[in-house]
Amino acid sequence: MEETKVIQSLAALAQPVRLRVFRALVVAGPSGLTPTQLGEQLGVAGTTLSFHLKELLHAGLVNQEREGRNLIYRAAFEHMNALLGHLTEHCCQGAPCDTQPRSCTPC
Repeated sequence: MEETKVIQSLAALAQPVRLRVFRALVVAGPSGLTPTQLGEQLGVAGTTLSFHLKELLHAGLVNQEREGRNLIYRAAFEHMNALLGHLTEHCCQGAPCDTQPRSCTPC
């Protein structure tokens, strides 16, 4: 994945509403959600949601498809996986990683 695309994707996700929208679409899976469903689920006004969906589309993080009179938005899982792969490409310098979350104990 090109570095400019990585930066564009991360920048798109570095905004609270867009991050919530993207996570909702990931949870929805391949069936996706309409803007109305997203707006109701997240409590975001239609015009605001439209702006953020456009930014996620531009970054390649979501796909849009028309089904009848509705637009369906879906997470672009291939792009998401490529982004995650880029971020973890040389994780731990090739050594096995402990990816389990560690619990913190107060001092």
